[in-house]
Amino acid sequence: MTDVALITGASGFVGSAVARKAIARGLQVRALVRSNSPRVNVNCIDCEIVEGDLHDPPSLASAMQGARYLFHVAADYRLWARDPDEIIRNNREGTRAVMEAARDAGIERVVYTSSVAALKPRGGGSDADESDRADINSAIGAYKKSKVAAERVVEDMIAAGLPAVIVSPSTPIGPRDVRPTPTGRMMVQAANGRMPAYVETGLNLVHVDDVAEGHMLALEKGRIGENYILGGHNVMLKDILIEIARLVGRKPPRVRLARGPLYPLAFAAEAVARVTGVEPFITADALTMSRQLMFFSSVKAKRELGYSTVPWRLALADALNWFRAVGYVR
Repeated sequence: MTDVALITGASGFVGSAVARKAIARGLQVRALVRSNSPRVNVNCIDCEIVEGDLHDPPSLASAMQGARYLFHVAADYRLWARDPDEIIRNNREGTRAVMEAARDAGIERVVYTSSVAALKPRGGGSDADESDRADINSAIGAYKKSKVAAERVVEDMIAAGLPAVIVSPSTPIGPRDVRPTPTGRMMVQAANGRMPAYVETGLNLVHVDDVAEGHMLALEKGRIGENYILGGHNVMLKDILIEIARLVGRKPPRVRLARGPLYPLAFAAEAVARVTGVEPFITADALTMSRQLMFFSSVKAKRELGYSTVPWRLALADALNWFRAVGYVR
């Protein structure tokens, strides 16, 4: 009988890439999706779709039945909400419910998708690694706080016997970013000529398919209780925007903005968002986060798992080609 792998968040960006890699490995994928989740990413693959919700323990218990492995990829990935505590509750308590269901079902091996958001960037542009742990008080913004809190839940359950491996993707880009993610939105805005300027910051870009392959390697080779950064290449935002402009045939932005004058604009945008409910295009937390270079090292994953990545320009081109194909980029 084919081994069953339950994947939460399988209709999402990273989750759908994990589902495809799992199918390619010969696993029988069971995709847990909410009743109102868009299914374009799972309708076209050979998987079993089950409805459930991280806040509905009976649905989780039902989804776990007969599964050997669990990939918990689902997360509330928002950088802003009217109630920031909602993001923290969703990621912390949703993760707790999934891990408890996995423990009770006797799941043989769990791969938990954390994030480099739960790590603390190093100063001076050097690469942070798995030892650079953030704490919930120093983490900037609700999303980062939520991922720290959720990771601590998993670590506590590992200490109590849960057979889980933690992986921490950096900034995935690539096809099937349906929502899109905050990074995907930035790319679409830039490709459509709506980013005339930039702030000085940097990201670690990685192809979403490499992140998904990293999940498979963590399942097969990862050590229980260990955390593995699934990153790619450290790139300055200016260089990302130059490459996007080259790929779409636009002139790149040449104006570098100081952050200070942007804070009043961010506060105003957030005030409007609290009324309309529409996520603001700029937030104070995002500006504060941009002061740090989000540079990370995947040396541990490469050494222990055999993890590897494609060049960041290829990942960027794959993402833009998909955005163009589905009409996000004009």
